[in-house]
Amino acid sequence: MTKGKSEESGESLLCPVGRFFADLEKRSGKKSKFFEHLTRSRVEFFKAVRSVVDEKIETLEKRDAAGGKKRVTKIKVE
Repeated sequence: MTKGKSEESGESLLCPVGRFFADLEKRSGKKSKFFEHLTRSRVEFFKAVRSVVDEKIETLEKRDAAGGKKRVTKIKVE
C-alpha cells in the first residue's frame, strides 16, 4: 500500500473534529483553563453522539419486538 504525504511526514490522519481539537490542544498549555474547557467539551460531544446511537438502538429494538413485519393487504383483482 502506498503511503500518503501525511503518513511520511509523521502526521496522523484525523477527522476534521479530531484535527480541530488536536490543533487547539497544541496551541494551548495542558494546564490552562482553555484546555480544561476543551476537555469538557469533548466529553459533551461524545455524550451527544452516544445519545443518538442509544436512540437508534431503542428504535431497532422496538421494531424487532413488534415483529418487524409489514402488514399485508389483500387486493381483489377482477
